Amino acid sequence: MDLWPGKPYPLGATYDGSGVNFAVFSEAATAVDLCLIDDSGAERRVPLREVDGFVWHGFAPGLQPGQRYGFRVHGPYDPANG
Repeated sequence: MDLWPGKPYPLGATYDGSGVNFAVFSEAATAVDLCLIDDSGAERRVPLREVDGFVWHGFAPGLQPGQRYGFRVHGPYDPANG
C-alpha cells in the first residue's frame, strides 16, 4: 500500500469518503509506522513519511471504516528521562 501525504490534522484516523487520513503527534519519534491488521491478526507496516510540527501523517486511499490499526513509534528508549 502506498500512502499519500495526507494532513497533520485532525489527530487520529479520519475517514473522508475516499480513504483514511492518519495523524499522530510525537516530538521524540525518529520514525512512525502505521500498522494495518487484517482479520487473521497479520500485521502490515507502512511508514508514515510526512512530518509537520512533530505530527506524522499519511492518507490511505480506499481504506474503509472498521480497519484495525495501530502505530509503531521508533526513537530513543530512555524511561528514566521521560
